[in-house]
Amino acid sequence: MFKKIGIIREGKQPPDRRVPLTPKQCHEVAMQGIDITVQRSPVRAYTDDEYVAKEVRVTDDLSDRDLIIGVKEVPLDMLMADKAYLFFSHTIKKQPHNAQLLRTVLDRRITLLDHELLTNDQGVRVLAFGHWAGVVGAYNAFRAWQATVGGPSLKPAHLCHDRAEMDLQLAKFPVPRDLRIVLTGAGRVGHGAMETLERAGMSKVSPEDFLQKQYNAPVFTVLDSHDIYARDDGKPFDTPAFHADPRGHHSIFLPYALRAHIYITCHFWDARGPKILPAEDLRNPALGLRAVADISCDIGGPVDSTLRASTIAEPLYGYEPASGKECPVGTPGSLTVMAVDNLPCELPRDSSKSFGRDLMDHVMPHLMGAVDDAMVARATIAKGGRLTSQYAYLRDYAAAGLS
Repeated sequence: MFKKIGIIREGKQPPDRRVPLTPKQCHEVAMQGIDITVQRSPVRAYTDDEYVAKEVRVTDDLSDRDLIIGVKEVPLDMLMADKAYLFFSHTIKKQPHNAQLLRTVLDRRITLLDHELLTNDQGVRVLAFGHWAGVVGAYNAFRAWQATVGGPSLKPAHLCHDRAEMDLQLAKFPVPRDLRIVLTGAGRVGHGAMETLERAGMSKVSPEDFLQKQYNAPVFTVLDSHDIYARDDGKPFDTPAFHADPRGHHSIFLPYALRAHIYITCHFWDARGPKILPAEDLRNPALGLRAVADISCDIGGPVDSTLRASTIAEPLYGYEPASGKECPVGTPGSLTVMAVDNLPCELPRDSSKSFGRDLMDHVMPHLMGAVDDAMVARATIAKGGRLTSQYAYLRDYAAAGLS
């Protein structure tokens, strides 16, 4: 389908240092007979010289490419007419800030594919950075703890060369023997967070034991939906029914918040569902929590201490339960909140390597295959400047990009 592939320089601000394919992976792609070129970039986690060292052609001009692949949204002035692009467009939920992006795609007769929409025949996404959000988010949970109670500081993950250096930092961190962490969600993000907690020397225990037993070593527990919610009518929890429609349920999370010192969120939250940790629970005088690492980062969502997204440069802020307002970190009686919404960017080399491997194994054969490939079709929002049938609902949204 696509014969010439280009890797675009990330242009969105602030700069994103991730890449869709590493130098080694580009070399592998080229060895399979695929014509691949990388656009020069001064901010990429992998340098131009590293690509050249793997015999990958580096250039400023991608005008001869059939398909141009990036990570984040491509700035409007970098979108070339009559080309095909693959990146995270953040348009399918009608995100207001990207209406003009989709409008430009249509006006310039562009074919737009979205990483988020690449799924297998069972409807499961094949590309995601979620695992690395969990890895870094749990590391930042320890940074939030340190900022709350004092002690030796951890080097920010984004200042580490890669995960190996981050793990060396983690190995030096004195995890308190009585530390207790509760985690919600056991998908890609949750497994990434668990990896970090286990590498820090923490042990996983069951939700029941977490609430009932005493430990002389740091432990964490992972909660599923039935541990977090109960039905309003008192009937037994029905997991499929809850996932289909979470209304008619209430949170039973408070006992864990009373027991735990840190709460790490890795869950998916349906806006129709109840809050997990509402403001009234955060005001409970017996609350054990001192820090919340909100990896899911749903602003106005299930955790009321998440007032806003924080940044890689300034990842922490304080939350005052009494007023429900932000306060300086370390304010007496406050919680420390970590709510960075682009965590994989903190370990761009590692997260890019993982993402690129999935791209090569699960997607590249489809991109190089038949014109009517089902995976490619499912991921195509626009073709030649026209919305495809499954994304026709975006027509009014794209029209709003004219204003």
